[in-house]
Amino acid sequence: MTTKGKIISWVTAILLVAAAVFVYFKFYFVFGEGVKAGELNQIVYKGWVWKTYEGRLIQTGFKSNSKAGGSLQSNEFNFSVVDKAVADSLMLCSGKQVELHYKEYNGMLPWRGMQHYIVDRIVSVSPASTVSEIPIVTGAESL
Repeated sequence: MTTKGKIISWVTAILLVAAAVFVYFKFYFVFGEGVKAGELNQIVYKGWVWKTYEGRLIQTGFKSNSKAGGSLQSNEFNFSVVDKAVADSLMLCSGKQVELHYKEYNGMLPWRGMQHYIVDRIVSVSPASTVSEIPIVTGAESL
């Protein structure tokens, strides 16, 4: 093998290893994991080519969206679910308080879901609190 051929082989090998390392850290390396708690708003099965389970958890409190003029928004945790058994269990928990264990990835894969956060198990489920601090006033009552 000539010197030019050896250089091309080494450069190709280095580029392939660099690409493999990039793909691993971008799409398969677990960047973080934890537990989020809140009221399960929705879990849906959707997608054009790859059907995935996508969900939304509403957390307590509000956040200020300073980019939109300081309006208040609820804290939402958008996530994907890979395991069908976990997704089926979550579909029965809509409107309940849940604690979900998730893994955070740096990148999204279309067959894994549309979010960086992948829920892998349900920690706990409890009925939603129906206590409201806002009094209900009808037109017949005087303030």
